[in-house]
Amino acid sequence: MKPLILPLIALFLFPALSQAQSEEYPGRRVYPKVQIYDTEKLNQSFDDVIIIDVRSKYEFDTLHVNTAINIPLNSRQFTKRVTALNTVGKPIVFYCNGHSCYKSYKACLKAQKAGMDNIFSYDSGIFDWARAHPEKATMLGRTPMDPKQLISKSKLKEHSLDPDQFQAKINNDTVILDIREPAQRGLLDLFPYRQENISLVKKQKLVKFLTKILNSGKPLLIYDEAGKQVRWLQYYLEAKGISNYYFMTGGARNFFKSISG
Repeated sequence: MKPLILPLIALFLFPALSQAQSEEYPGRRVYPKVQIYDTEKLNQSFDDVIIIDVRSKYEFDTLHVNTAINIPLNSRQFTKRVTALNTVGKPIVFYCNGHSCYKSYKACLKAQKAGMDNIFSYDSGIFDWARAHPEKATMLGRTPMDPKQLISKSKLKEHSLDPDQFQAKINNDTVILDIREPAQRGLLDLFPYRQENISLVKKQKLVKFLTKILNSGKPLLIYDEAGKQVRWLQYYLEAKGISNYYFMTGGARNFFKSISG
């Protein structure tokens, strides 16, 4: 009977593992043809692969894998730059924020469509990598980084307000900052004549503005397009010593949804 035990265990265990993996990495179900590197394999092959960070430059500058090259997925030169690197002959591994982020999968498809092979997604992403290998990660220009500096979801939640709560915070002492890109903002400010407009790509202007806020001690209310960019700005706020700040959950999109519903 003993030889039957292992096959029977596998029969019941493997589907459960597959289901758990599918829930943890939903992109694997959506993009089943994309080849995957896990954290252990990427670490073992670290010097023998080309690692490409497909997130925005601001995200990359905040936290990235050492040796990684930043080629944002939405860059017009994405395919051209990746193709040029493909001539080296090494496997190319794309990564983004991981788990529920689909950018690394989409990067693989773009590369495959351009005729490249030996393409992989490290879909565990930057946060898993930073926790597992802080000696091979750079945060705010410093490496090795301290995993304790990673901002938890609960820390982000502490500084997040729904649109109504956000508006209730506004008074003569508060400063409102809109970090949307000009194309996202268009001609529509949520709080006309009350807000500052500085996108994340305007780094020097943003640093100067945050220094002014720190010196003034005034509360800072911040919003973006969909509530996803602010998480990266939080690292700079904390590093600069600014503590009295709040983000609008869901950003401008959630604001318009709240007033229309």
